[in-house]
Formats: sequence, C-alpha cells, structure tokens
Amino acid sequence: MGYDVTAIRAQFPTLERKVYGDKPLIFLDSAASAQKPRAVTDAMTHFMDTTYSNVHRGIHALSQEATDAFEAARGKVAAFMNADEREVVFTKNTTEAINLVAQSWGRKNLRPGDEILVTELEHHANIVPWQLIAEATGARVRAVAVLDDGALDMDDFHAKLGPATKMVAVAYVSNVLGTVLPVQDIISAAHAQGALVLLDASQAVTHKRVDVKALNVDFLAWTGHKLYGPTGIGVLFGKFDLLDAMPPFLGGGDMIDTVSFDGSTFREPPYRFEAGTPAIVEAIGLGAAIDWVEAVGIENIAAHEADLLEYAMTELSGANDVTIFGTTPTKVSVLAFLLGEHHAHDVGTILDRTGVALRVGQHCAEPLHTRLGVHSTVRASFAAYNSREDVDGLLAGLSVCRELLG
Repeated sequence: MGYDVTAIRAQFPTLERKVYGDKPLIFLDSAASAQKPRAVTDAMTHFMDTTYSNVHRGIHALSQEATDAFEAARGKVAAFMNADEREVVFTKNTTEAINLVAQSWGRKNLRPGDEILVTELEHHANIVPWQLIAEATGARVRAVAVLDDGALDMDDFHAKLGPATKMVAVAYVSNVLGTVLPVQDIISAAHAQGALVLLDASQAVTHKRVDVKALNVDFLAWTGHKLYGPTGIGVLFGKFDLLDAMPPFLGGGDMIDTVSFDGSTFREPPYRFEAGTPAIVEAIGLGAAIDWVEAVGIENIAAHEADLLEYAMTELSGANDVTIFGTTPTKVSVLAFLLGEHHAHDVGTILDRTGVALRVGQHCAEPLHTRLGVHSTVRASFAAYNSREDVDGLLAGLSVCRELLG
C-alpha cells in the first residue's frame, strides 16, 4: 500500500482551515514548527483529564501514575534514537540543550587557547552558546566554510580541526538549506583528534532515522515541536560517562541528593540536569508524537518528502527568475530561494494572502546569509502531511507575486 497523504492530512485539524476568508491553508513552515496530529493533543488532554500530578515526589496514586507515564515517554525517546534512558535529558528545547552542554561541560573542560569548531551553516542556537562560554573560558570559536552549493567544505574542516579542537558542534541538517552534513566522517575525524562532537539534530529527526550508537556521537540535541509534538520539550542525548562527569546546569528541586548549608550533592544523570518541575504534559505529548511517527514510518515520511522536494526543485529550477540556495543533492525537504530581485518579505507577504504559509528572513542563521551574499531568503519546508498540490499552490502564489511585484 502506498503513502496515503490524504489520510495523513485528515489527522491534522489545522490543515482543514481556511485563511483570509476562502483561501485553503497551505502550510509550508514545518521547519519552524510542525503541526500536531490529533493523537498528540488527545494524549495530552487524556493525561491532564485522568492522570495529571507532579512527578517523582509523591507517594499517592496519581503521582505514581504520572511518574510512570513521564518516564515511559523518556523510554520512547531513548528507543527512538537508540539511546539508554539514563542518557536522555529532557530540556525546554534544542537551544537549552546546547546551552546546557556549553555551560556545564564547557565551563569545566575548556581552557584558554582551546577551540570550538562550528560551521557557517549553524542556527544561532549552535553559535551563541559557544561564543558565551568561549568568552568566559578564554577558548575561541572557529567556523568551517560552506561551499557555493550549500555543502560543507570538508577540506576547510580538516584544515581547522586540530589538537586545539576540544568540541565540534555542528548541525546534522541545515535549517535553511536542508543540507545533510557528513556527520559520520565529522565524528570520526573529531574523535581521532581527541575532540567531542555535539550534533544539532532538530532538522534531522523529522526527516531521517537517527541512531546515536551507530553515529557514536557524544551529544545530540533536538526539540519536540518539530517532530509533530508540543512546544516546551526538548531532548539532550549525552553519553553517560560524559553526563556523569558534568556539574549541574541549573540548581533546585529534584536534581539533588542531599542539601545542607555546608553544601549539596546531586543525583545521577539525567535527573541532575532536570531541576524543578519538568514539562510533564509536554513529555507525554512527545511520546505520543514518537508513536505517531513510528506508526507512519520515518522512512516512509522521508521518501514522501523527497518526492515533494524533487518536484518543487524541478519546477522552481525551470523558472529563470528563481534563485535556489542549497543545491547539493544530499539534502532534505527544506528549500530556500529568492524571486528575482524582490525582497523576501514582500514575496512572503503576498504568498500569505494566497494561503501559503512559509518563512522569510534569516531563519536564525545570519552568518549563513552573509556567506550567501543575501540579506534574507524565502524558505518552504515540507512535512509528512504536505502534498504535490501544496507545491502547486506555492507555484501559483509565486505567479501572483510576479503579477503584483512586476
């Protein structure tokens, strides 16, 4: 049986909406945040209606049941990326996960003269935390160049990787160009130099199977809301021996072992890094999102999205007034472009009025846009629920842009 996108779409109530009166919604902004299937919202509502309580602290029935459900969600996350449960730290989002590693591991291990290697492809969330910890420790941040087609310049990577490199922090997939980085080669080369590797996998987990053991990656961060789950819940994977050697990131309740005015001791990971009441309902929603993705099949979703990307790339490439950024064949269904000399915001505003929802601007990747020589881009991103008709709607909207902008 083939991929039934009509049946998939029927599970996402928001996609039934019309905007500006009678315009069917064409949602092409999933790289920013994906829509949620009913299975996710139903699971969260059911938990709040029947089981809600705080976790880990109570002896009453509701607290025990809530704790079991919360930890079951952690188990689903661990299985999803082939990790051990004690290596799964719940965070607020990817940004917090990366800051956790930068502030906890970085503050303990970085020294003056040490280097942190990032790339020109990075989201600000994988640049600014390293700049902050570098300023605090005397380390420095270096950026690996990007080639004109959006691929990483591996010659530049190997040239900049060296004995001074202590951390290589790179995107698995570019949030602007969709470029899939050769992370296995990056990890192997970094480890050969004695450096650790953190992967920002926010744009990867939605499009491909991510196996932390097969990758042998040290840290990996992602967020639930891009994987059809709720906001407010993110994931940090860390090898247990690394997490166990790291001091707490935040202090408070539930992360402690003992507390006195002479000092405090702390729990083992992951709880050492989960101070205070966690995002309980959001974790339940993330678990339900993973169930939904696994039921559809991440490989099936990826194949469907690849078809949409090829169709959109072919159609847009045939237009002499469209410039596509990121043409390397190793990419997922994220498509950045410009229409002639028109400002991305003008194009995005007109597309919005035709019912097409997508992202314009720098997409929290200003250094990449500087490298590309443009101020901003239009970004369309395709997900499990998009169809070729959505691509056609984008193309029709661009025709309206041409008519209005000249």
